[in-house]
Amino acid sequence: MPKLKTKSSAKKRFRLTGTGKVIANVACKRHGMSKRSQKMKRKARGTMILSDADARIVKSYLPYG
Repeated sequence: MPKLKTKSSAKKRFRLTGTGKVIANVACKRHGMSKRSQKMKRKARGTMILSDADARIVKSYLPYG
């Protein structure tokens, strides 16, 4: 069997934790931050763990973790 290719866009955007969960950056932080609430800006700090449904899709893009 040939090796599977990893999606280049996914390897730049997602990481896997030791337990196999998918870590991603929070969306909506690039511009227009003045119109966002302070609560949204606090919650969007750093990274987040994707939901199970989204993680299943992303893991298909990263066949070797």
